[in-house]
Amino acid sequence: MSKTTTNFLSLAIIFLFLTIAVVTAGTAAAQQSDTRPRVYIEETDSWEVESEPVWGTTDKKGRTTISGGGTRGGAKPRTAETIKRFNEQCREVIVTMYKDKADFIVLLEHEGGKDLFNKDNKLAVFNRDGDLISSGSFSRPKKAVETACGAIQAEFSRQSGASQNER
Repeated sequence: MSKTTTNFLSLAIIFLFLTIAVVTAGTAAAQQSDTRPRVYIEETDSWEVESEPVWGTTDKKGRTTISGGGTRGGAKPRTAETIKRFNEQCREVIVTMYKDKADFIVLLEHEGGKDLFNKDNKLAVFNRDGDLISSGSFSRPKKAVETACGAIQAEFSRQSGASQNER
């Protein structure tokens, strides 16, 4: 190999390492500068049970036949659905799977078996200290997520303002 080729390869390798270093540093800086609050979605075990009505018929000979009466249901976990909703509706937060890294914990439970007019989504939002910052009952999960998102943003802004005042 000629000296010119060797010098060119050395410069190419140095350029490659510098490019990798700059990209890595930029990614790390972007991760550190992301100041959005981290939210952990608590797993829930929602249950739903449905039953069919029982009815009876009597034929001409006086024999009674009973039909229907089936029941079905069981656990209907909705944690993944809640995570999906937060990701779509609340871009101002980062959903994390690590509870110890979260600034807030959200518990959204679905209570099955309610009719259209009863509120069946129960919400509770806690800060890092375990203090309740928002709670409520909602007929739609979308409204519950909107409420949680607003409460998290307000509390995070309050906390950020308080920590800057302490400096």
